[in-house]
Amino acid sequence: MNEEMMQQLMATAERLASAAESLDRVLGRLDAQQDALSVKVDRIVAAVDEHASFEPEHGAATRQLQDRVAELEKSNADLKAQAARMVRKTLPPMASAILAKSGTDSGEERIEKGVLDKTLQSLSVEQRIAVKAELARAGMIE
Repeated sequence: MNEEMMQQLMATAERLASAAESLDRVLGRLDAQQDALSVKVDRIVAAVDEHASFEPEHGAATRQLQDRVAELEKSNADLKAQAARMVRKTLPPMASAILAKSGTDSGEERIEKGVLDKTLQSLSVEQRIAVKAELARAGMIE
């Protein structure tokens, strides 16, 4: 082997050593990037697992709240129906006295309009309005 070939081999060996060092640095950076990506993936997996474990608890709580809302709505409807049934069905003393004076029985369920108008003729307009309002509230007239 001559000297020229030895120099070429030495130059090639140096280039190969330089390339190996470059590859080593690149592999180091790739390992660092891989580690960073692994950490990110682990965080994402942990977040998904946490959300998945939270979902059944959240769903159960939502169902409980929906059941409670339905129960309260039913109770509210029952109370409204009860309030509608509890409307005053008796006449105030003034209306009873006026009907008694005219000979109309205040115990009747409904009072005919003609009889009522005839009975209330002797009253002032304000008194007639008040008596009719009480009778309407008691459900005895429309």
